[in-house]
Amino acid sequence: MSRPHVLVVHQRTSRPHAPDFQAKLDVLNSSALDVVAGLGLTAELWAAAEHPHAATVDAVDRADVVVVMGGEDVHPSWYAGAPAYPEQGHHDLEGDAGQLAVIERCLERGTPLLGLCRGHQLLNVALGGTLVQHLPTVDRHRTAGDDPFVAHHVQVDASLAADVDASRAVYCTHHQAVDTLGGGLVVAAHSTDGVVEAVVGAGRPVTGIQWHPEHPADAAVQLRALVLRLVRQAGGDVPQVRRILTWGGRPVGAPSVA
Repeated sequence: MSRPHVLVVHQRTSRPHAPDFQAKLDVLNSSALDVVAGLGLTAELWAAAEHPHAATVDAVDRADVVVVMGGEDVHPSWYAGAPAYPEQGHHDLEGDAGQLAVIERCLERGTPLLGLCRGHQLLNVALGGTLVQHLPTVDRHRTAGDDPFVAHHVQVDASLAADVDASRAVYCTHHQAVDTLGGGLVVAAHSTDGVVEAVVGAGRPVTGIQWHPEHPADAAVQLRALVLRLVRQAGGDVPQVRRILTWGGRPVGAPSVA
């Protein structure tokens, strides 16, 4: 594997009902792509809600490792949750189905997977777990206003200690969290109020992170380490190769030296 290929899976490229939210997600997507490209890997950004499932599965099959990004609340029907709950957000069933198809294919093929925020929650749901629908300590995990991120520290277990520097603050914005663990998952980090902040697979190359390591303030450290973890799990290396990015499967911009 001379040039590992990373599939970065978000939900969709446009949210007419929530353009400000789309803009925030675009920033996080761009930050993630920059980290991947900076490592000399190839990156493909894939909108799961905007492609047939067969095409999405094919995209997973082309990838060496996969990152599932954040977004809206997971629809409660996927985990037998209450149909209504406090501060209920917008739901995107097409996005749920598309990203769950990605996770299921990764589990089937053993493709190393990293789920971020919503991606972390979807990983838990895909393995039969449930979600806390609204945290009683939500003010510790998100804020209202233009900058919804809260900086705090997490307590990291040995399974992630080599890849997450617990001395650094993490940036999170969420009101839901992992509740009952999915099959084969182990808690790898938690916050001081007991929220599950990370999970890893027991015998599977899967990692879920509740916070946003792709936040631009710390992506070059936190996300970089987690992507390197994925590449190691895939049995690859991280050569300094030409920077090649794709958008929906098409190259973007002229290649340059990474």
